[in-house]
Amino acid sequence: MASLFSRARGAVAFGACAALCVLLLASPSGASELVMFERSGCAWCQRFDAEISPVYDRTDEGRQAPLRRVNMRAGVPGDLALAAPVRFAPTFVLVEDGREVGRITGYMSDDVFWGMLGSLIHKPAQSQ
Repeated sequence: MASLFSRARGAVAFGACAALCVLLLASPSGASELVMFERSGCAWCQRFDAEISPVYDRTDEGRQAPLRRVNMRAGVPGDLALAAPVRFAPTFVLVEDGREVGRITGYMSDDVFWGMLGSLIHKPAQSQ
């Protein structure tokens, strides 16, 4: 009887390890946050607000990289390490663990934004 429980416990442990591996491999690589640098009065920021903001949180991209807004006048938050200064509004910086992994400078239209963001989020990880 003890042998039966021992085998069952081993099978459960193996199944749990296999499930964890599947979850880790299926996790999206890269993005943990999309930081939008904006300025008050920015017409392109307002267009983004009208076209993208209402739906962003409900998209796969929004779930993979939640939107965080930063006013450019306040400067770069201390928890972010950018690859280059932000000069134009809006600028969208994709960050993972506080480090920049990609960037979209400007906003033209919803189609262009979704295409560029999708490319950034699904870009293979670069070796460091």
